[in-house]
Amino acid sequence: MSGFPWAAFGQGAGAAAVAAFAVMLTTFAIALVKGMHRIVDIAWGLAFAAVALVSYGVSGAAAGDDGRRLLVTVLTTVWGLRLAGHIALRGRGHGEDARYAAMLAKAPGSPALYALRKVYLLQGALVVLVSLPVQAAMYLPGPLGPVAYAGCALWAVGLFFEAVGDRQLARFTADPANRGRLMDRGLWAWTRHPNYFGDFCVWWGLFLIVCDGGDPAVAAATVVAPLVMSFLLIGGSGKRLLERHMADRPGFAAYTERTSGFFPLPPRRTR
Repeated sequence: MSGFPWAAFGQGAGAAAVAAFAVMLTTFAIALVKGMHRIVDIAWGLAFAAVALVSYGVSGAAAGDDGRRLLVTVLTTVWGLRLAGHIALRGRGHGEDARYAAMLAKAPGSPALYALRKVYLLQGALVVLVSLPVQAAMYLPGPLGPVAYAGCALWAVGLFFEAVGDRQLARFTADPANRGRLMDRGLWAWTRHPNYFGDFCVWWGLFLIVCDGGDPAVAAATVVAPLVMSFLLIGGSGKRLLERHMADRPGFAAYTERTSGFFPLPPRRTR
């Protein structure tokens, strides 16, 4: 029988949920004042950072290994704050995101209440679900081992792909000479979605740090988190949706022929 403190973990999950929904509801209130819902994308990373910090603070007497707790808190917070900062800078000076404008234009009833249900509350629930490994790591005993270090390495690979990919794309789009052209340089020549691949690595890396705790029951209970994130990135609102919007852009078909759809691979030669 697992010696994991499930009761304490459940209480901590409740506190994590309060933190996630507090961030989302505060963002919703700000969005109503500004008349613009694109700021919810900034709240996504902030909510994960809030969950990590709150989970670290409330774990209390049932807390596990201090090294693992601190490591997971720092890794999650760094990832969340970097993502939030990048999205905030990218959206500065722009109006409403076309995705949200199109969605709310078709909203039945009140657009604000529709956005609350379909965007803010849904994203809050996803934050709680995807952050399960972060929450569980606060209660795992035992020092960090080789699997945890492998998880850190995978997290670092993910952050590299996200940060460098975002930076390369920002510099490309800032050059007026590239207007109307597809970004196919740097990491974008190896994968059509280096930022999504980076997210994928980050969350599987955090899951490995939980697996290092040596409790199969905890690993089985939290593996849903990286699986859900992988689905969102590849088959949900990430790669699939973005490529559907880009399908008619000049040169996109040729780009897909020579560039891997998700996992980085050397560019293929095409005729």
